[in-house]
Amino acid sequence: MTELVREVSENDQLRADIYQLLAALLRCQPSAELLQFLASLEIDASEDDSDITKAWLAVKLAAGQFTTEQLEEEYFNIFLGVGSGEILPYGSWFMTGSLMDKPLALLRQDLVQLGFERTDEVKEPEDHVAALCEVMGTLILEAPGYRQLAFYQRHIGSWIDRFCDHLARAPSAAFYATVAQLAKSFFAIEANEFEQLSLNIPVNCPGSDAEKIQPTSNELVS
Repeated sequence: MTELVREVSENDQLRADIYQLLAALLRCQPSAELLQFLASLEIDASEDDSDITKAWLAVKLAAGQFTTEQLEEEYFNIFLGVGSGEILPYGSWFMTGSLMDKPLALLRQDLVQLGFERTDEVKEPEDHVAALCEVMGTLILEAPGYRQLAFYQRHIGSWIDRFCDHLARAPSAAFYATVAQLAKSFFAIEANEFEQLSLNIPVNCPGSDAEKIQPTSNELVS
C-alpha cells in the first residue's frame, strides 16, 4: 500500500496533541514528568477568559498540588475500585447502560477497517475513553476529514459530554475534576469543529458507510 504524506495544520496538530494528553491522563494516573509538564504550562489568560483557557489554568494549578502517589489512589478509586470504580469509562456503558454491547462490536469492526490492531498486553475493551482518544489523535494526523467525522459521530460524540460530567462529580475526583473540566471544554470545541466539517463534506463523498475503509498500519496500544 502506497504511503501518503498528509499536510497537517497547526490547529490539527494541537487537537491531536490534546487528544493524546487526555488519553494519557485517562489511561492511568499521570507520571511525575507529566505533572511537571502540566504545572509548567505557559497560559496567557490576560485577554482570554474562554472555558478552555480556564480549564487549562485549573489543570496547571492542580498539577502542582498533587503527588503521583496521591493521584494513583485517586485514579484507582475513580476508574478501578474494589470490584468497580466510581465511574465506568466505556462508550458502550454510556450509550446502552451495558458493557460489551453492540456499540463495542461496531467499534471493533471500524477499528479493523481503519487498520488498528489490539495488542496482546491490552486488557481493557476498545471502547475505553483513553483508547478512543488515542484513535482520534491518530486519525486527525493521518486520515481525511470524513473519516474523523464518521468515527467521532459513531463512537464518541453522543456520550462524551455525559462522561465528563460523571467524572467531574465522582466522589474522589480532585485533580481529575480539572481533567473533566478540560475534556468537557475541549469536546465542546470539537463538536463545533465536526459540525462545520459535516457541512463542508458533500453527501456523496467517498468514504460513506457503504465503502470499506482501507486499512493502515496503526496499532491500538490502549
